[in-house]
Amino acid sequence: MNAQTLDTIVRLIYLLAAAGFVFGLHQMNSPATARNGNLLSAGGMALAVIATVLLLASGSGGVSSTAWLIIGLGILIGGGLGLYTARAVKMTAMPQLVSLFNAVGGGAAALIALDDYIRLAGTGTIVGLDITVPTVLDVIIGCVTFTGSLVASGKLQGLIPGKPIVVPGGRIITYGVAAVAAIGALYLPAGNVSVPVLFLIIAAGLIFGITMVLPIGGADMPVVISLLNSFTGTAVAMAGFVIGSNVLIIAGALVGASGAILTKLMANAMNRSVLNIIAGGFGGGEGTVGETAGGSGGTVREVSADDVAIQLAYASKVIVVPGYGLAVAQAQHQVRELAELLESRGVVVEYAIHPVAGRMPGHMNVLLAEASVPYPQLKEMDEINPEFPRADVALVVGANDVTNPAARSNPGSPIYGMPILDVDQAKSVVVIKRSMGRGYAGIDNELYTNPKTGMLFADAKEGLASLVAAVKAV
Repeated sequence: MNAQTLDTIVRLIYLLAAAGFVFGLHQMNSPATARNGNLLSAGGMALAVIATVLLLASGSGGVSSTAWLIIGLGILIGGGLGLYTARAVKMTAMPQLVSLFNAVGGGAAALIALDDYIRLAGTGTIVGLDITVPTVLDVIIGCVTFTGSLVASGKLQGLIPGKPIVVPGGRIITYGVAAVAAIGALYLPAGNVSVPVLFLIIAAGLIFGITMVLPIGGADMPVVISLLNSFTGTAVAMAGFVIGSNVLIIAGALVGASGAILTKLMANAMNRSVLNIIAGGFGGGEGTVGETAGGSGGTVREVSADDVAIQLAYASKVIVVPGYGLAVAQAQHQVRELAELLESRGVVVEYAIHPVAGRMPGHMNVLLAEASVPYPQLKEMDEINPEFPRADVALVVGANDVTNPAARSNPGSPIYGMPILDVDQAKSVVVIKRSMGRGYAGIDNELYTNPKTGMLFADAKEGLASLVAAVKAV
């Protein structure tokens, strides 16, 4: 096979890979087709790897046995770790894993640009703007993503406090490293070839990633993860420009654009701008204990599983509101069992999904899909809110801030103006919760002191299991 024929075959494989990325992303629009879309995108990436290996094998001078060994080990170790972590990770730790994948992607993209720049600088070749500009952008975005994602993962895992952490002189440091990165970014494209300056830019990017994410509160982590995912895609696209890989450019652009759109949609769902979120300072971390009266002078009404079971069994319509507490308890199968039991008694059951419920975009959708909850029962916020006044019972399982009426009624609340699920509009509200602990926003939930709200204090899995048993006994 001559070089021209092989080049044509490789280009066709790259085209098929790019098509796999595009159609795979399109199928991820719906949970019903998301699994197939994920497999299609993975297949596209496998084709891209095969085409790259063919290109290396046919290159002039060939590839040394040592280089092939490194490539093989990289595929085995990286692929093995990815497969193991994806299969072994608990659903509650999925946001942390996504953050780690963002970090790995951003770091890898930065290393590609760094290696190519050092190689060109070592040969004495004049590095033009077509290489310098994407190299600088790649290392800045990739390094910010790397450290920022590690900090975000640490906050989600509890290794770093979820509350906003203000570094002494943090804003000065942030502005300083941003200035260093900007000066370096202007210096290199001006025709100057300097590896030390590139390393200075890398250091500034790494520091900026830390100082950017540390002051952001835990309540904003879903948006931050989405933003850093967009950064990862952009860095990968820049790496594609550096080494002249069309498939990297396409894959990175798709991830960057879709991540940016998702970030904007989630920020809109919180009624805040992306810049306001990056500025930080919102959310005191999950688990802080609220006042017994909910901070509003009211009282909390505790109910038993038997009391709730009677309400559920004789209801016409029940809306389930899942939240992070459901994921922590791994209670998705219990909530589906309860729903099926109620449906067998003629009760209409639907699920209210808030865009930022959980700790990552689509967290509740993935969790409920794992339990085989029918997708048509999952209703987005705008669709389900008009249904709450017609619901006999709103069953809140582990959701907190996204149900807090203070977002509508209290101008002094940090979540004021954030669109919420109108749980308090239901005829009766039942909240399954382990304690009166606050959510990630760090504020008391006014819903808990509403006269028509009953608090069932229990772990989500245990509470739902007790409700299943009690409904069967009714």
